Amino acid sequence: MLIKDIILNQFSIVMILFANAKINLGLHITGKRSDGYHNIETVLYPVPHYDVIEFYPADQYSLHLYGETVPGSAEENIVTKAFRLLKTQHSIPEIEMHLLKNIPAGSGLGGGSSDAANLLSGLNRYFHLRINHDEVSQMAESLGSDCPFFLENRPMLASGKGEILQEIDIDLKGYFLVLAFPEIHIPTEKAYSFVKGPFERHSDLNEIIDMPVEKWNGLLTNDFENAIFSKYPELEAIKSNLTENGALYASLTGSGSVIYGIYKNRPSLKKLRPDVKYLNYNL
Repeated sequence: MLIKDIILNQFSIVMILFANAKINLGLHITGKRSDGYHNIETVLYPVPHYDVIEFYPADQYSLHLYGETVPGSAEENIVTKAFRLLKTQHSIPEIEMHLLKNIPAGSGLGGGSSDAANLLSGLNRYFHLRINHDEVSQMAESLGSDCPFFLENRPMLASGKGEILQEIDIDLKGYFLVLAFPEIHIPTEKAYSFVKGPFERHSDLNEIIDMPVEKWNGLLTNDFENAIFSKYPELEAIKSNLTENGALYASLTGSGSVIYGIYKNRPSLKKLRPDVKYLNYNL
């Protein structure tokens, strides 16, 4: 079972973590780096769609996966890498971990990064390691550029590879969010291979985000859209469908396949495409 008794075998208390997703409000690719990565500028915004992580001490490490399919072996999973990384630096026992994946891989919602960041933070608390925030953030960054964001978990302007974070004043409370989940998996590396320079100069994201949501269309852009939509035209059709059915703003999130729409009033999912899975949240 995924959720076990609160107290396991009279010795170990189970820790349960809820690792949330994010959406990107705009994403500008500003250039290719000498290390092969790209510099970007984007606003990362936490949203209430969650993976669930459960762990407790065990004689040997194990990872049990449920829900959405995760490519690769357990040893290749980012949560295993997060655990191994922490264990090389601090004396902690092995753990048994259960991971319920509700955030699909390759969706652009940051599920793997969130899982890793939340696990590092959770292990730190569970084993009373007292690792300071900066050290945890450095470990998180070594696992993925957007991992440190999930330690902050508030709206942030991200630059560099996505690891340089700056607080940004935006609050979508009161709006409604629709996430559209096509059955498409787009690995980050593959998405970047679609994008070719030279890269355009863009309007300032701070200035655009400061505008009302109703004015974002045509100004707040994701540089992956043109390249990804040319490969997967069904994604562009999903975005258009959201806009045609009342979304104030709709966009691809990150480099992945999920399309989101922001609404002023709670939308009726019945009016959307019947061949696509949708989830609706109150922000």
